[in-house]
Amino acid sequence: MTQSIAHAGVSLPQEGTRRQNGQEALSIRGFLETSFVDWPGKVVSVLFLPGCNFRCPFCHNHQLVLNPGGLEDIPRTYIMARLAELKGWVDGVCISGGEPTIHPHLLSLIAEIKGSGLLIKLDTNGSHPDVLRSLIARDLVDCVAMDVKAPLDEVSYARAAGVPVDLENIRESICLLKKGKVDYHFRTTIVPALHKGEDLLHIARHLSGSSSLTLQNFNPEDPLDPRLQGTSPYPEEWLQEMRERIASILHH
Repeated sequence: MTQSIAHAGVSLPQEGTRRQNGQEALSIRGFLETSFVDWPGKVVSVLFLPGCNFRCPFCHNHQLVLNPGGLEDIPRTYIMARLAELKGWVDGVCISGGEPTIHPHLLSLIAEIKGSGLLIKLDTNGSHPDVLRSLIARDLVDCVAMDVKAPLDEVSYARAAGVPVDLENIRESICLLKKGKVDYHFRTTIVPALHKGEDLLHIARHLSGSSSLTLQNFNPEDPLDPRLQGTSPYPEEWLQEMRERIASILHH
């Protein structure tokens, strides 16, 4: 599970040193130097890119979505220098957001990091399968974590994403990952106001034959939609039962 931008503090050099190369094409608004949870089994740095085409009411990184200008713009030159220093300690880099695939210069950023010998994991909502296909074809990603917000019907998905969504793009991204050309996993954040048990079984049926679906319990602390704040998440016992039922569907 990708950590919140609130925990991605970074110590930056002086402004004059950081800006000597001028404004960079791709804005990076958060840099977590080491994480033990964003890529199970690996130690990674995490880059947070601003902006998103979704408005998920349960989003915990909504400052990146709604007010990226209020966050520090961390120069790519500085990040590359720190990654070089961290090499040998971190295994790779997780590219998160926001939604990374909305950025036209994403491929050049990933290619530069990949060229330094680090592994790449991409977090995405799956809305831009063309970008995903290009990254996989060019061998620029080693792992993809795709959020599946709800059952693949227009009403359910729009409620969970906060905006109307082109479900053909979501289906295309799912099919692309299920081909197995890159390690992947699907994940769904479970919100009692948006998801019932049958919804999760519907999602599992959409993903049948895939490697995994991770259920992430909703964190009621500071969601994008303040009406969800304080909402009690599902009990862990219920989630564990759903995980077992979902596993039987995925691997049927």
